[in-house]
Amino acid sequence: MPVRSSKLRLIAVATLLAFAGLTSCSAGSTLPDSEGTDATPSASSIEAPQGLESYYSQQIDWEKCGDVIECATIKVPLDYADPTGDSIDLALNRRVSEGASRNLLVNPGGPGGSGLDMVESSVQAMFSADLQKAYNVIGFDPRGVGESTPITCQSDAETDEGRQENLRAWLPEDQEQIVEETEHYAADCAANTGKLLGHVDTVSAAKDMDVIRAVLGDKQLDYLGFSYGTFLGATYADLFPHKVGRFVLDGAMDPKSQAADLTKAQAVGFEHEIEAWLAQCVESEGCPFSGTVESAKVQLQQFFAQVENEPMTSSDGRTVPIIDFVNGFILPLYDNSNWPYLTQAMASAVNDGNVDAILGFADLAADRQADGTYGSNSSDAFAAINCLDRPMNADAEAMGKEATELMRVAPTLGKYLSYGEIACDAWDHKPTGKAGALDAKGSSEILVVGTTSDPATPYQWSQSLAKQLDNATLLTYQGHGHTAYGRSNDCITEAVDGYLIDGKAPAPDTQC
Repeated sequence: MPVRSSKLRLIAVATLLAFAGLTSCSAGSTLPDSEGTDATPSASSIEAPQGLESYYSQQIDWEKCGDVIECATIKVPLDYADPTGDSIDLALNRRVSEGASRNLLVNPGGPGGSGLDMVESSVQAMFSADLQKAYNVIGFDPRGVGESTPITCQSDAETDEGRQENLRAWLPEDQEQIVEETEHYAADCAANTGKLLGHVDTVSAAKDMDVIRAVLGDKQLDYLGFSYGTFLGATYADLFPHKVGRFVLDGAMDPKSQAADLTKAQAVGFEHEIEAWLAQCVESEGCPFSGTVESAKVQLQQFFAQVENEPMTSSDGRTVPIIDFVNGFILPLYDNSNWPYLTQAMASAVNDGNVDAILGFADLAADRQADGTYGSNSSDAFAAINCLDRPMNADAEAMGKEATELMRVAPTLGKYLSYGEIACDAWDHKPTGKAGALDAKGSSEILVVGTTSDPATPYQWSQSLAKQLDNATLLTYQGHGHTAYGRSNDCITEAVDGYLIDGKAPAPDTQC
């Protein structure tokens, strides 16, 4: 979800994974006591593109890195146009299931989300016991992310300082300083990251996935991707259609939408989700707003306006300006089971002036730890990948028109989603990608999953992707929240499991 920080860094308030600890916990299968080296992939599974033979045939050495997890590192080219040049590291991990005959590669979203974290912390809660038995689940940090060769921008202290600045992009008097700070941030990213910064695009990450497939010894890739992970997966399928095995794309992005259209659709999606939350809130005890949904929404907007002009202060002394407040406010909207937590947090902020709970959500979105350190570089990766993947129009007149339209269609959040193009305009590296349909012509059947009231990846995006792909089935969850598998109902679980485990896709246009 592209909400801008005070330096207009695109903050990854991503994924249902962020709230896995608040929503559920369950037991899963345990890892057999195995450790060692997988056999070198056979020639039939490699089929390496010319110049990439050494990467496709490399040996993978798995080592235990926890009670139930094994880890490994492989090499991929920094630049696929120059495979004899520099290489970078990709970090992988896995949960092995005794007797499993297939590997399932997973991506939690973002961009910038860690597949290592997903496998370590979320698989047992999200995936059914049957799915965990059927597959070895493989996680990876995409290039530029986490434990792979990372994007590095600023120190933790600088990140904290930036989050506390009350710079409002929709106000002309703040824009000059925003441009200056964004340029400073982009320069730091370039200086601290080097050439990698121009090669973290989704196409390169998808090519990395084919190297992973080869070193695992698989002729085809089985994959489960959420949110941005659907764009990554669809890109892979379009590049390597005959290597597609069982593919599930849950909470789809629309590859053919321009950046401004994506932002507008998300703004509308979150506006509707705010209305749904408020409908529940005003009927519950402790809601800080009252009356009809429309009057409650006006009260919410008035409170946001107050924070715009008078940033709040947390108990640890940090300033909480409107952008960081909104980042915290948005996160619980990703899963409707967390709406009561949002009601409690907003009641504390509105009634008592206590912003700690909202700031806690914002810290969770930014992966800030209690000691002031940041556990990942997800926000930096989110910015860098997005700025490479799609051109953005930073013309002042165009941004102004977009901001006006966002405020019209989403009066609560629209202004806070505007002027993000400034961030990419400061980047040294120009976009290498562009919006366009992906058809993956000739692939195996792909399962696309969409949620009817998904605010972050609106349902029409799943409909669009399913139509674009040459061989796809759309599975629909009629409900609220971001993505469906692992957080919705038995109907979705059984349909996805039936496809991944038995290879049987649900009937077209199945509704759950």
